[in-house]
Amino acid sequence: MTRLLHRLSALMATLLAMIGALALGACSGSPEPAKPKTEFNIGWSIYAGWMPWPYAQQAGIVKKWADKYGIQINFVQVNDYVESVNQYTAGKFDGVTVANMDALTIPAAGGKDTTAVIIGDYSNGNDGVLLKGANSLAAIKGRQVYLVELSVSHYLLTRALEKAGLKSTDVKTVNTSDADIVAAFGAADVNAAVAWNPQLSVMKGEPGVAQVFSSADIPGEILDLMVVDTATLKANPNLGKALAGIWYETVALMQRDDAEGKAARAAMATLSGATPEMFDSQLKTTFLYADPKAAVAAATSPSLVTTMTQVRDFSFSKGLFKGASSADAVGIAFPGGKVLGDPARVTLRFDDTFMKLAADGKL
Repeated sequence: MTRLLHRLSALMATLLAMIGALALGACSGSPEPAKPKTEFNIGWSIYAGWMPWPYAQQAGIVKKWADKYGIQINFVQVNDYVESVNQYTAGKFDGVTVANMDALTIPAAGGKDTTAVIIGDYSNGNDGVLLKGANSLAAIKGRQVYLVELSVSHYLLTRALEKAGLKSTDVKTVNTSDADIVAAFGAADVNAAVAWNPQLSVMKGEPGVAQVFSSADIPGEILDLMVVDTATLKANPNLGKALAGIWYETVALMQRDDAEGKAARAAMATLSGATPEMFDSQLKTTFLYADPKAAVAAATSPSLVTTMTQVRDFSFSKGLFKGASSADAVGIAFPGGKVLGDPARVTLRFDDTFMKLAADGKL
């Protein structure tokens, strides 16, 4: 169970369905008006950095903050990560847990105006490039690399090649589902792969295997977010306030070394289908933004603009902006008024408002 279950097939189906939406929905950066309401549904899928959300619901933290703002928030598990994003894009959820690249290439590229209200974490080693019989990334040249194409793994490979002074044409990718990649890498004639945890841990434990690049080498680029429909958020700012309160209280609890902190992590492990030891191991390669001040700094840093430029250029180069003539077709807005791409077509927004309220103790 990971945040990218069966990504390729679901993604391609979604993109085909959204060609028309891109042409129509992305023509305006103004979201459709929404009405105030009191009940909200948020989709989530299993990934170490997202387990605070369902645990908070189980522990009563969600109810505490929702009650404070006179609303009800339901966290709904979807076993397939991409399907959760698809359902959000289709309007079945008010928000969803999603990686930055997928927020851009699925809802935003499909014309659904989406706001990132919480930057929750970044992959700090949860994704890696593996080689057999070599300890240097340079040795990847000329090899067939097994990975889930058009996914975060594909992005990581591209960044690894750039760092090594290589081109994408220096390797040949072989599309492999996350469910099959461990077995595929076990074959004698397969000597290069890119994967994410928990598969990554299993694969790099095999004899003669070396991890030659990981997401820790590009810190802050593979981000995990809580996003909300922009129109819904605008009409219901209390939802953003409650989500910020839930996140920072829960993450503060899970980082404690006392009995309560350990119990919280153990409960999250159970919810994710892992042992406490496995879950703690996954947390070690997940940089959680537990301090709201650090999250605000990340949201307002010029490095976020740089990261999203790299992500959108990669996405466009791989044809993930269907029907677009340039990478500027999907506008991305940042705190302070900076816009990447077409200002008239902004459909992905990074908003530090609620993280800042938490940082300032004003929730």
